[in-house]
Amino acid sequence: MVKKKICMLGYYGVGKTSLVSQFVSSMFSEKYHTTVGVKIDKKVLDVDGRPVTLMLWDLAGEEDDAPVKLSMLSGASGYLLVIDGLRSKTLSAAVGIHERLEAEIGRLPFLLLVNKVDERANWEVQDADLSDLRRRGWTVLATSAKSGENVQEAFLQLATELLKDGESD
Repeated sequence: MVKKKICMLGYYGVGKTSLVSQFVSSMFSEKYHTTVGVKIDKKVLDVDGRPVTLMLWDLAGEEDDAPVKLSMLSGASGYLLVIDGLRSKTLSAAVGIHERLEAEIGRLPFLLLVNKVDERANWEVQDADLSDLRRRGWTVLATSAKSGENVQEAFLQLATELLKDGESD
């Protein structure tokens, strides 16, 4: 069976843990749980008739004075970069994480998830900014850990891309 390490990256409080919980267990909690270090979950997906085990590394969120430890990405096949649509600051933080990661580790397949689409009317993140990232080649999906919208699709899309890239661990 193919195994892939996927890292969840982003600023603190964007919903990384909630997205993993929704994906793995179809559960959502209104309570905020700060991730300390890393929390690892696992889920087996069927990707085009092929079983793939995703090892999900939910890394503690980046803060202004505590950047994500890129050493945690060692062995990662790809990552999901998560922002909170309600906080524009999380987009600039995500771009910074991505740039640091590419400079230090190189290119890895990734998707940008704009979380909290269930509260779309209150978003601070602008469509123009997301369009700019799409023009730069980024895949951007709007998700909701609360409702489950596009959560399964996001993980499946990344897993499919990882297999398409010819990786067969």
